[in-house]
Amino acid sequence: MAKQELIPGAQALLRVFKEEGVDVFFGYPGGSVIPIYDALYDSDIRDVLPRHEQGAAHAADGYSRVTGKVGVCMATSGPGACNLVTGIATAWMDSIPIVAITGQVKTNLVGTDSFQEADVTGITIPITKHNYLIKDPHEIERLPDILREAFYLARSGRPGPVLVDIPSDVSAGCVPWVERDIEALDAWEEPSVPDDVDIDRAAEMIGRAERPVMLIGGGIVASGASAEVYQLDEMCSLPVVHTLMGKGCFPETHELSMGMPGMHGTAYASYAIQNADLLLVVGARFDDRITGDLKRFAPDAKVIHIDVDAAEIDKVRVAQIGIAADAKPALGALIEETAPREPGQWVAQGQQFKQDHPLGYDEPEEGISPQWVVEQLYEVTGGKAIITTEVGQNQMWAAHYYPLEEPRRWCTSGGLGTMGYGHPAAIGAQVGRPNDLVVDIAGDGSIQMCIQELATGVINSLPIKIIILNNSYLGMVRQWQDMFFDKRYSGVDLTGNPDFVRLAEAYGAVGLRAMTPDEVVPVLEQAMEVDDRLTMVDISVAKEENVFPMIPAGQSFDELLECPMRKDG
Repeated sequence: MAKQELIPGAQALLRVFKEEGVDVFFGYPGGSVIPIYDALYDSDIRDVLPRHEQGAAHAADGYSRVTGKVGVCMATSGPGACNLVTGIATAWMDSIPIVAITGQVKTNLVGTDSFQEADVTGITIPITKHNYLIKDPHEIERLPDILREAFYLARSGRPGPVLVDIPSDVSAGCVPWVERDIEALDAWEEPSVPDDVDIDRAAEMIGRAERPVMLIGGGIVASGASAEVYQLDEMCSLPVVHTLMGKGCFPETHELSMGMPGMHGTAYASYAIQNADLLLVVGARFDDRITGDLKRFAPDAKVIHIDVDAAEIDKVRVAQIGIAADAKPALGALIEETAPREPGQWVAQGQQFKQDHPLGYDEPEEGISPQWVVEQLYEVTGGKAIITTEVGQNQMWAAHYYPLEEPRRWCTSGGLGTMGYGHPAAIGAQVGRPNDLVVDIAGDGSIQMCIQELATGVINSLPIKIIILNNSYLGMVRQWQDMFFDKRYSGVDLTGNPDFVRLAEAYGAVGLRAMTPDEVVPVLEQAMEVDDRLTMVDISVAKEENVFPMIPAGQSFDELLECPMRKDG
């Protein structure tokens, strides 16, 4: 039997952090986590202090997306824990592994409506893989193993957030310490391996298809299966489309990359899907923003669906072959069994789609083209930046005009669409990869949701670049009001925005501004040359520019609205 010792619960937490390789977390203190912060005083584990708990959750999320590790955030009981909820839901929707540690009131006060008490485990049941309230004696005795389970659950299978709620008397009191038993943890879950019969059938189906398309999603990132995607594609000459979460999992400059389909995807990606006779879907979930009207989505295509979460198979679109397995071994098995294919007429047709339906935009009569700004950002950075985004038009322009060549260089809130995500996510990304250039492409509305995290970036000397595409509107809502509500603009005018340059300077950051096209490239270059300070760039873009292509909500590819073409000169 393993030797036990009694140690404070807070010390047990920090020991488990060490076991799990956690050298940094994002946390905001308060009364119920003071014992943890007291133990942290003598620890070499780093706490990055945000200015709002939502920032902590998003930073842990961004850290996880770029490193592949489990991100960790912490907050006190009641309002602190509740402020994590949006960030936890964001991670849940995008399958991002984070562990949220929350303080709770003393065990004898739980359920009495005591000061700063909230039922955070009840609140987060729908948005966590699992959560724990360490309250009963047998749970207190198991605290180290419960914490280990939390990390294991967060990163295993389909990744996602796990929450552990620890009363202050548990973190201050003593708990038994036992050594880690990884075999016991591994016994929790059967390995996710593909069925040989299904792989054989899928290989045969790929071989017979005349117009196959591979649709990849965030599951490729989680599995680390980008190399397998590339190998299978090179062998079988499959046009590749990616979801918003799958951006960078296949080089976007590759001739077989068709970009992102769906509501705001490229027209040629949508046409490729709509004309396909086979969809090989890997690590994606047929989100409504991809499919539009499901009854008219890829009507002639048979489906091979590979997903680590068996619940996703047949949930939205019935698959002829459903393979509940991790993407990496499943694609590896397909590579072994699938016969090579020549490019053929279908690949040529895909290139014709690109030629006939390219991305494009008109030059605005007033202001700077936001699409052009993102193109120039790509050129100035050499396409090498880690990109985070806020949510809205800025997000879609970043997705279209900043192509990526590899995974884990893209952080965006896909499923939940959380405004305010990009700035704190950039903080987490920069902490996780300090030697990389991190750029948040923002809108003037979304950036203000978590603007106070400028202090976090400045105090921690994080050289993040924030590029604000400032149109003085809540741009995506205004676009819908423009297109579907007779330009009845209501609640979207952001007149009265702060002077972002002076605001940045007030926080101790560098503030820069571009008001004309001629100023854009020099200002972007100047921002990138600031190598030791957070830099915010305010760029005045056309106020009523819309995102195209667009498929109106609930409609189909048949109603796709094309990009206006860029004017010569």
